[in-house]
Amino acid sequence: MKGKLFLLVGPSGSGKSSVLAELKKKHPEFTYPLSATTRPMREGEKEGEIYHFYSKEEFKKGIENDEFLEWAIVHQDNYYGLIKKPLINALESGKTVIREVDIQGFDSIREKIDPEDLTTIFITAPNKKELIERIVNRAAISEDELEKRKESMHKEFNRMRDCDYMVENENGKLGKTVKNVSKIIQSEIT
Repeated sequence: MKGKLFLLVGPSGSGKSSVLAELKKKHPEFTYPLSATTRPMREGEKEGEIYHFYSKEEFKKGIENDEFLEWAIVHQDNYYGLIKKPLINALESGKTVIREVDIQGFDSIREKIDPEDLTTIFITAPNKKELIERIVNRAAISEDELEKRKESMHKEFNRMRDCDYMVENENGKLGKTVKNVSKIIQSEIT
């Protein structure tokens, strides 16, 4: 392919979505394909900004029709998937494509995209305690959901070494994080 895909990988609460939102402002020339999810829309979210919100029935139909580059059931309940066609079209036309994914998505995409066309950046917090605080403060979730996310977080931290780069996202220093991610992207595409 002519383009390059950059995946922002990391545990829940690491700030992947915040980094992606700032990259969109800083680099509108890049392509930011949307994912689909069956999770409920959070306060402040809008359909078609970061996600397309599907019913479980719609999502399952998309799976049957091979509409996703990757998909997974996350935290044992909600479906997430990266819509394939716009992403592949962008890569084939030589664009720089950036997307956030969880570890399951990362594994699936690595099997389907040539390593020469892919760069992975692990976004993390200074420590696990801070990640848990971010998850709790981000949105109201049940104790059961929190335990699921903690379990996932520990597994995801162990995968940091599988990524090409690691960037720490410290509280209050999102600008620095975005600058570091942007430098990585620029160095890979020039």
